[in-house]
Amino acid sequence: MKTFRYHFAVAACALLFMAQGAFAQSLKLPAPSPGQTVKQDFALSSVEVTYSRPGVKGRTIMGDLVPYGKVWRTGANSATTITFGEDVKFGGKDVKAGKYGLLTIPGQSEWTVILTKDLNVTSPAAYKPENDVVRVTVQSSDMPVSVESFMITFDDVKSTSMTMLLLWDRTAVPVEITADIDSKVMQQIDDAMKGDKKPYFAAASYYFENGKDDKQALSWVDAAIKENPKAFYMYYLKARIQAKTGDKQGAKATALQSIELAKEAKNDDYVALNNKLIAEL
Repeated sequence: MKTFRYHFAVAACALLFMAQGAFAQSLKLPAPSPGQTVKQDFALSSVEVTYSRPGVKGRTIMGDLVPYGKVWRTGANSATTITFGEDVKFGGKDVKAGKYGLLTIPGQSEWTVILTKDLNVTSPAAYKPENDVVRVTVQSSDMPVSVESFMITFDDVKSTSMTMLLLWDRTAVPVEITADIDSKVMQQIDDAMKGDKKPYFAAASYYFENGKDDKQALSWVDAAIKENPKAFYMYYLKARIQAKTGDKQGAKATALQSIELAKEAKNDDYVALNNKLIAEL
């Protein structure tokens, strides 16, 4: 009888542990430092960052939780990574398209930002300088308000430049990212203009926005309008080109055409844009 009771007790304990294990496996809790992936369209592709977002939670961050002078994973939990869809300059230094680990060495006023071949650095001990792709030094700045959850974002996004920002507590760390795509776009335009369907409006827009030949831009936007005579936004581009070249009278007349077409299309935004353009002539 004792033997039976003993085996029964052992079996009961085993079942209890198994039940507890199954319960633990099914329990899903919110992450204390939630992960985030930020994908920013840029130049002719995109830049994507994957990282975790620890919170301030009443703690002292810079110089304490994030020590000065030591490699930081630039987030929490897993390693932070950044992926470039094309060749760029990162902090002024050439970087090939691809995926890299993103690390930092924080300082009181100056940070070192590192791109590494190693995608799994989660502690200073795991960092190997020989795997560095680039190192850039940037100045940090104090913010007037505190950012509770660590954030990596992109600001001042233009066709060939933008700023990556690391933000946490009251510290902001900017890194400039640029791309030289002009030769690629110009070649695309040249090739497309040899085809049957010519991208007149897109080509005119690129020429205007990037300081190219305004006369050519005007010729292309006229061709685009001829194919789309009700396209109020095309007239607006033409008016802007005319204004840029000093043809104020022509710009005003074109802007008025754009306003009438925009009203027909019930597009108040372009009515306002054209009125503003006319007021600035």
